[in-house]
Amino acid sequence: MTGGQPIRVLVVEDDPVAADAHVMYVGRVPGFVAVGKAATGAEARRALERTPVDLLLLDLHLPDVHGLQLARSLRAAGHHADVVAVTSARDLAVVREGVSLGVVQYVLKPFTFATLRDRLVRYAEFRTAVGEASGQAEVDRALASLRTPGPVALPKGLSAPTLERVTVALRDADDGLTASGVAEAVGISRITARRYLEHLVDAGRAVRRPQYGAVGRPELQYRWVTGQ
Repeated sequence: MTGGQPIRVLVVEDDPVAADAHVMYVGRVPGFVAVGKAATGAEARRALERTPVDLLLLDLHLPDVHGLQLARSLRAAGHHADVVAVTSARDLAVVREGVSLGVVQYVLKPFTFATLRDRLVRYAEFRTAVGEASGQAEVDRALASLRTPGPVALPKGLSAPTLERVTVALRDADDGLTASGVAEAVGISRITARRYLEHLVDAGRAVRRPQYGAVGRPELQYRWVTGQ
């Protein structure tokens, strides 16, 4: 951080559930504060006119404009906020274009809180390093702070292959699934299925709500977050 002030983040995301999750994620990272959210490029421009912003958490696929086009127009208008781009696209040509427009990090959907926290912490380290460099080594260290190590580890007891199977089952279920439904679809126990489902909820990739039946206690119904 610069001058002890929190880094001000504007969340630009058209899916309301994902936007709320991203605002919550930003608020959980020390040194960062979410100053607003916008669902379209037009809303983002208006927000930037009203509120000072240091960093955009920018979904690239907005309903009214591509995120890189928005970034280009903001640069032309004199806005200098950095950008962490959020996208499900894996096109390296887009990545190269983004570098010239102030995109300092990319986060591929779907992502967990731990992944975003890592990107934000590295960005904060990069900002702290800004200043007069004493030599090449110091420049290299500043740039290295933006580079990311290997994938963030899953919580203990969870495996990536099983998480992928649970994710596919939940994503393909238009009406959502209970832990019992996921257990049957994936071939794991109900307790194990619930652990994976709760991990997806914590990561902002799924939501849960009670499902009331004729008798007994309500069972939790899990649904995939659209756009993840």
